[in-house]
Amino acid sequence: MEHKIIIYTDGGARGNPGPASIGVVIEEENTDSQAPRMHKEYSEYIGIATNNVAEYKAVIFALKKTKQLLGKKRENSEIELRTDSELIYKQMTGQYKIKDQNLQPLFIEVWNLKQDFPKVEFKHVRRELNKEADRLVNQAQDLGI
Repeated sequence: MEHKIIIYTDGGARGNPGPASIGVVIEEENTDSQAPRMHKEYSEYIGIATNNVAEYKAVIFALKKTKQLLGKKRENSEIELRTDSELIYKQMTGQYKIKDQNLQPLFIEVWNLKQDFPKVEFKHVRRELNKEADRLVNQAQDLGI
């Protein structure tokens, strides 16, 4: 693979359901140095939602934005999507069934977006390794944007 893209996603709601936001960090891994070649941050207020819906919306936003950023380069790009949501990770890797009917269409949307890339790998990370995306969620929540 020519490019490796690391994506950090987070979603959260204050109250469950409640006012919800997403945070996404997209980086192009640079094997030549410590600094990423590309570093983009996004946050968005998404309205009233559950934590799980917000987590899925963050992944959907991230894959759509990555496709837009990469254009044709996506055909040679490996995506590593890092989330601190055990539910997202286990549903996307087939370890959990999607029992919540509200999550089923979101799961299908993520599954379809994955087809735009040759390889998408989901990784579960501890919350402290997802601080930037979490910061973006809280920033959007505080601003209500």
